[in-house]
Parts: sequence; C-alpha cells; structure tokens
Amino acid sequence: MGSPFHPGEQALQSRLGVRERLEEAGRRVIRDHMPDQHRELFEKLPTLWLATQDDAGQPWASVVTGAPGFVHSPDARHLDVATLPDSADPAREGLRPGAAVGLLGLEPHTRRRNRMNGPIVAVGPESWRVAVAQSFGNCPKYIQARQPSPRMGPGPGEATPEGPTLSAAARQLVASSDTLFIASRSSTRGSVAPAGLDLSHRGGRPGFARLSQAPDGGDLLTLPDYVGNFMFNTLGNLLDWPQAGMLFIDWQQGHVLQLAVSARIEFDLTPADQAAHPGALRLLQLQVLRGWWRPHALPLTWTAPALAPQFTA
Repeated sequence: MGSPFHPGEQALQSRLGVRERLEEAGRRVIRDHMPDQHRELFEKLPTLWLATQDDAGQPWASVVTGAPGFVHSPDARHLDVATLPDSADPAREGLRPGAAVGLLGLEPHTRRRNRMNGPIVAVGPESWRVAVAQSFGNCPKYIQARQPSPRMGPGPGEATPEGPTLSAAARQLVASSDTLFIASRSSTRGSVAPAGLDLSHRGGRPGFARLSQAPDGGDLLTLPDYVGNFMFNTLGNLLDWPQAGMLFIDWQQGHVLQLAVSARIEFDLTPADQAAHPGALRLLQLQVLRGWWRPHALPLTWTAPALAPQFTA
C-alpha cells in the first residue's frame, strides 16, 4: 500500500520530525471508505462544506444546505448530495463528473467533524455523487459551538465581485470572524489516489485573520496556524499548489464571502508576529485575488458562539 500523503505533506512532516509517526498513523486512520459513524454524521447535518476547483485550477470553498438527510450515504464508499450550489456560487463550476471534491461534515454545537475527499462520479439536475478516496475524522480543537436554525428574513441578494481590495462589508465580516474555511488542492493525493482537494476548518478568537495591504496593492490576509494533527493537509497542499479558496460566513444574516487567494507560508516568526498572533506556530500570508460577496445566501442562522476551550483562557 502506498503512502496516504503526497510530497508536500511529507515535506512538512519531515521538517517537524514527525514523518515516520504520521505515516504509521495515516495508514491507520485515513480510509478508502467511511465508517458508519461518519456516514451518520453527514446524513444528520443541514450543511455540507465543500472544496472544488475551476477550470484554471483555482480552488473555491463553499457550503450547501438542506433538510437533514439531503446528504445520504447509500454505502460506505459513496455520498449522495441532493442539492447543487447556487448559480452565483463560483464553486458550482467544479461540480462535474471526474472532478475532485473535498467535503467536510461539521456539527459545531457538538464539535464533531469528518472529512472526505474523492472524485465526483455523477451529476444530475439537482444532485451529485462522490466516491470515497480518503475518509478521516478530525479532533474538536478550535471549533466554536453554535447551533443552526431556519433564518427568517430576506432571501438571497445579487452577488457582487470582490477583490483584490475588499469592500467595507467584506472587511467588517473578516474583522469579526471567529471561523473560516480553506479550500486547497494538490497535484497528487498520495501515491494511492489522484490529485485531490481538501476543505479545512479554521477557528480563532474574533478577528484572528488580520487584514493589511499587500506590498503590490490589494488586501493581504494573515492567518495563524496553530498546533494541529501534524498531517499538514492544508499546508502541504499549499506547498504543492500555492492557491486557495477562503470562505467566511455571517452566522446571523447568512451572508457569504468567497475569496480566491495566493498563499505563502511563513515558518520563521518574529517576536512581533508572535505578539500579534498568540499561539501561532506558523503564519499563512494570503493575498486576495478576487472573490464574491453573496448577501443572505444561506437560509440558516446560528446561535451566538461558545468559543472553543483553546480561546477562553
């Protein structure tokens, strides 16, 4: 059996001295099928978080919603989704047979999350099917507990383009966010699977993603990278393919901000970096290229968050 990790992930594991340990753990916990508890979680959720890529190879992060059960696992190697992203969603372009997709099942109020990556094997008028290439669970670290319910109020408004300098509304959302999602891709997905996509959840104190001006103009996002599972799925992807998609959610009003960014990893932090981003081991420098602001795009609202224990000290 080949390694479940591609060269970018392996390089970071080696840099941190955990390569051998992670290879052993990865072979044990990264599966080519979903265990029953993962299938059950996906099926009980009103959301499915996803990563796709457009024809130029740019990853996009997104979310689709539906009544619990709109995601169904007919068997341990497939997942069926009974809705498509909105026509204004840039992630929709990537939903086509044979394309890779990264999926995240996240239940914030219980802090449960599972990831699944694989190829799309069928797309219908209102549905699509994914075959499992890799399935694994993630720990509850950094997840803010919040519970969804139907949102009463305006329906989806007209999407407007963003970037490379963000609008006032987008800047306000970034400045107040305690959670975001990153879509990233690799040119290979380990020696046992083809090129793939990952969708990663990131949490922090409100405003943990800092905005500044990039040296050549436009906006630059600086995101702390805290201690994790050492698999380096996202950072390994960014070493291999330094483009990413970012997703910010307004948890009360259902606004969605989707950004395409170029990425660089800062490994050597200065004292000023450490003071500005307490607990960070590395920083992601993410330059905004373009994006979309989609007002009231989601039919859900969420309760006020209970911050993850890592952020309450």
